[in-house]
Amino acid sequence: MTISGVTSNISPLIQSALDINKQLDDLQRQLGSGQKSDTYGGLGSQSGIAVALSAQLAAISSFDDTITNVGTTISLQQTVLQQIATIGSTVQSSTSQAGFAIDSTGQTTVQKTAANMLDQLLSMLNTQGGNGYLFSGSATNQPSVDSADHILNGNGAQAGLKQVIAERNQADLGADGLGRLVIPPASGTVVGVNEDVAGSPFGLKLAGVSSTLTGATVTGPSGSPASISVDLGASNPNDGDSITYTFALPDGTSQTLTLTATTSTSPGPGQFTIGATSTDTAANMQAALTAGVSQIGNTSLSAASAMAASNDFFDDPPQRVSGSPASATALVNGTPADTVIWYTGEDGPGSARSTATARIDPSTTVSYGTRANEQGIRSIVQSIAALAATTYSSSDANASASYSALNSRVYDALGVPAGVQSISDIESSLANAQSAMVSTKSLHQQTTNMLTTMQQSIEGVDTTQIGAQILSLQTSLSASLSTTARMAQLNLLSYLSPVSG
Repeated sequence: MTISGVTSNISPLIQSALDINKQLDDLQRQLGSGQKSDTYGGLGSQSGIAVALSAQLAAISSFDDTITNVGTTISLQQTVLQQIATIGSTVQSSTSQAGFAIDSTGQTTVQKTAANMLDQLLSMLNTQGGNGYLFSGSATNQPSVDSADHILNGNGAQAGLKQVIAERNQADLGADGLGRLVIPPASGTVVGVNEDVAGSPFGLKLAGVSSTLTGATVTGPSGSPASISVDLGASNPNDGDSITYTFALPDGTSQTLTLTATTSTSPGPGQFTIGATSTDTAANMQAALTAGVSQIGNTSLSAASAMAASNDFFDDPPQRVSGSPASATALVNGTPADTVIWYTGEDGPGSARSTATARIDPSTTVSYGTRANEQGIRSIVQSIAALAATTYSSSDANASASYSALNSRVYDALGVPAGVQSISDIESSLANAQSAMVSTKSLHQQTTNMLTTMQQSIEGVDTTQIGAQILSLQTSLSASLSTTARMAQLNLLSYLSPVSG
């Protein structure tokens, strides 16, 4: 009789137990990780789908990271823009304050406040975010603007705003202070006035004239350079008759001068005495016209000149008076060698917004660049700078009126005239980018939820089912181990033991 070895019968049982234990290890791993496999290869035929889903989810996550970063940048931009708007409103409000009191520097408290506000404003424009300077366009590695000190006072050979204003004021007033108008002595009964040079950007321009002077003949403005002529004729005007000249000023505003005939031998401002003859009256009218234009030159024209000079300085490129200021007839481009260039960021031909773009979805791109020299920002900077750069003399009888005229212009400019870009316009365009990002991120969330569900159906496991499988295998393993143990205790004597009886 042949008896098989016990070992040969136990080996399959041991292998079965090992297999069950291996299955238990894998199921416990799945229960702990929630994943069917540690590798895509373990997913079988669905591995390709799982890889594609994972790639899509990674791409969406990357887009969401971009949305977060861009959102932070735009939030900083919006905060700065709101602060700039607040500064503009604060300075505008201050210009409506009554009173004119200057200190030893020739400035009022309002002007000193404007200088401080200008410094704060420029510092804000040099704000940096995660990618660099926010208001430098695409040149995020360089500051957006120069310092308030350089802009106002110059930097070495580079002229600042104060110098540009002084030069422009001389060019607008002319050597005789008549706003570059020529008012010759009356010729008989004719009183004339004309611009000094045709096409000159400086001084007062003859824009119109209206008259109620009895018997007078008024012509113009016409010709090149433009002129206005008033011929009183043979008879005198009546008491109370008047003539009104309208002048265009360098900043785009206008000013009228009304001269009224009076029988008083001590005429007041804006009046001229009716003489014994119309020739005498013409001489008196010419003197009144000269005095009136001189008054405008020292008040409204000086204020308009400062605003025009500020616009020139903050232009791109800046504009400077060409030649000797008092007789200059043209503007020339300033250069970095002779003029402070206030905006130091990128200034390419494209729009400011296009200087920073981000793809937040395969089909969606947002633009969020900003430049400090955008009209809405620049208009605030140059208006406040004009107020901060002007000075007055306590001995100037016209100083108060000139200061009032400047305040009025700064107030209007900071009120954002129609057709001029405002801070809110810039904020709105950035808000559009924010809105697009919010909508896109919401869509991403929906897509992520759907893809994650699909991915989980392929890669994930049912923990309840896994638990049941583990219990079943543990029972099988226990039975297998018990059987193996019993068989391991068998020996030859167990087979040969005598039968009792």
